[in-house]
Amino acid sequence: MKAFKYGAIALSILALTACGGDKQQAQSGTTGGDTSVAGEAPKRPECIAPAKPGGGFDLTCKLAQSGLQDLGLLDKPMRVTYMPGGVGAVAYNKIVANDRKNGDAIVAFSTGSILNLSQGKFGQFTEKDVKWLAAVGTDYGMVAVNASSPYKTLNDLVDALKKDPKSISFGAGGSVGGQDWMQTALLAKAAGIDPNTMGYVAMEGGGEAVTAVLGNHIQVVSAGIAEVMPHVKAGKLRVLAVFSAERLEGEGFKDIPTAKEQGFDIEWPVIRGYYMAPEASDASYNWWKGQFDKMLADPKFAELRTNRELLPFAMTGDELTKYVYEQTEELHALSAEFNLVEGNVTTPKAEEKPADAPAEEAKPTEEKR
Repeated sequence: MKAFKYGAIALSILALTACGGDKQQAQSGTTGGDTSVAGEAPKRPECIAPAKPGGGFDLTCKLAQSGLQDLGLLDKPMRVTYMPGGVGAVAYNKIVANDRKNGDAIVAFSTGSILNLSQGKFGQFTEKDVKWLAAVGTDYGMVAVNASSPYKTLNDLVDALKKDPKSISFGAGGSVGGQDWMQTALLAKAAGIDPNTMGYVAMEGGGEAVTAVLGNHIQVVSAGIAEVMPHVKAGKLRVLAVFSAERLEGEGFKDIPTAKEQGFDIEWPVIRGYYMAPEASDASYNWWKGQFDKMLADPKFAELRTNRELLPFAMTGDELTKYVYEQTEELHALSAEFNLVEGNVTTPKAEEKPADAPAEEAKPTEEKR
């Protein structure tokens, strides 16, 4: 059995998940209900989700919104702004090029954001052009089908792909080379299939891709498992495999098989976190960091995170910055293996979205709580 895994992140997340409780216990002297951290509190707190509502970035912003507000760590309402475009590129460019001093806003990111940065997909900007603030949880990549699908196991899907790769439409948030495409490419490679021969429909965010598979506009969705679990629990979707080293703990997770136990040794963890504008003041950055440190140490936040189907992962400040820089290098090397580094991309373009797929929204929207 060949192993195709994003190794360093997989190892570090497993280690941090194992010791997450110890870290929270060590910080248990800090509690919620205190907004008096040294620094400058935001006047209009905002979390920017770089996609449409319903996907992983939306989930990430909603977690910060509920965590900070419910624990009394924000004394003003936080609004969530949806800013789709370029699978994160529009939001990144907006913050770096046009809003460099904004200390009120945090922007959601994931492993997929780091992957895109490693491939040069955010234009002239790199991972060193923002302030990395906090990572608050992780989920894992997976592939899922509509509950009515004839594919009951991962091997059913792989057998069909081997017969005719183009006969099955994979849909996901992001273009060829993005995180969700990479998951399908690793699966194809492990099965001895050329990833370039597979049918892939690129969508703007995981929420749109999940909606498409629910409506049978595509046959398979590749996303983070947290994005689909509500639909799995409702009996509308079936996860064929999760890309973790072993079965995940928690309600609903333990019944989902790993790709590894079905003969495909694939691992793809997805961290969830936030960054800030490059010239946000130290006072603003320190305030946000202090509040996230408090939130991550509070047992009530662990419950909120679990309710959103995420697993423990806690990093802030310099530790997270170092981590992002290291993972950018590793993902750059992995991308080079698939010839995906910007300026040297030869993979085929994604298919057009089906005509009956969910319509795109006209412009960014806001949600307040």
